[in-house]
Amino acid sequence: MTLFIPFIVFALVVLFLSLVTVQQGTIAVITMFGKYQRILYPGLSLKIPFFEVIYRRISIQNRSIELDFQAITQDQANVYFKAMLLYSVFDNHEETLKNVAFKFVNERDFMTALIRTIEGSIRGFVATKKQAEVLSQRKEIVESVKESIDHVLETWGFHLIDLQLNDITFDEAITKSMAQVVASSNLKAAAENEGQALLITKTKAAEAEGNAIKISAEAEKIAAALRGQGIALFRKEVAKGMSEAAEEMKSADLDASFLLFSMWTEAIKNFATDGKGNVIFLDGSTDGMQKTLKQMMAMSVIEDIDLKNKRDK
Repeated sequence: MTLFIPFIVFALVVLFLSLVTVQQGTIAVITMFGKYQRILYPGLSLKIPFFEVIYRRISIQNRSIELDFQAITQDQANVYFKAMLLYSVFDNHEETLKNVAFKFVNERDFMTALIRTIEGSIRGFVATKKQAEVLSQRKEIVESVKESIDHVLETWGFHLIDLQLNDITFDEAITKSMAQVVASSNLKAAAENEGQALLITKTKAAEAEGNAIKISAEAEKIAAALRGQGIALFRKEVAKGMSEAAEEMKSADLDASFLLFSMWTEAIKNFATDGKGNVIFLDGSTDGMQKTLKQMMAMSVIEDIDLKNKRDK
């Protein structure tokens, strides 16, 4: 019985060495005598102990790295990038996994090649642009990088999922000059807007003033017409009243000049009553009355002549 114990122990060791556990999201590459043999997928598998070895365990999950590098624009401005790179194994096919396992000596060499390739692609794109164009072309930079390195990464067994340019900065002097340009542009736009607003305000004020003058003129015109009509109507009524009064005095054998005398005295009375403190100099003598009456009669004759000429025309 004791002779079988070593064989049992040896069998258990061989069995233990034959069992291989591959974690989820990971694939194991098996080699034998240094040559690629096969792929082990997640789960419990068997391998030939002492002959088959696990050359590399490859993660097929997404991986990310952060990049921090510098580039120079076409107009010799330094641009500083902070980026996040998201990548993964292209697929889980055997040829792809063989490329991932054997293209590079180790993971560090692959990471160095990947980072330098990304940085070189971005530097090449930025070198064709001016500093003012870089900030507005994040999307174009990412698309250019993916287009230029996708084939290269595919030959390595990987592909680029996403590239995010989290921060793009310039030298302090360039940043200040760009801020001054933006500030001056904003001041210029503000001045133009203020000028336009002032012009609109002045124009509207002028239009309002013009409309007010026009309305006032129209109102004055209408008022003047109404005043003229009122004066004409007043004169007509006065003439009618005087004519009727003169006819009645004539029928009563009274002198018509008495009517003028009555009007003269009535006018003096109204001056005294409604003068409101105004000083009016009148000649109240008999000669002054006769002189005034003669002037009034002369004006009446002139008006009659004018009226007759208008009728003749």
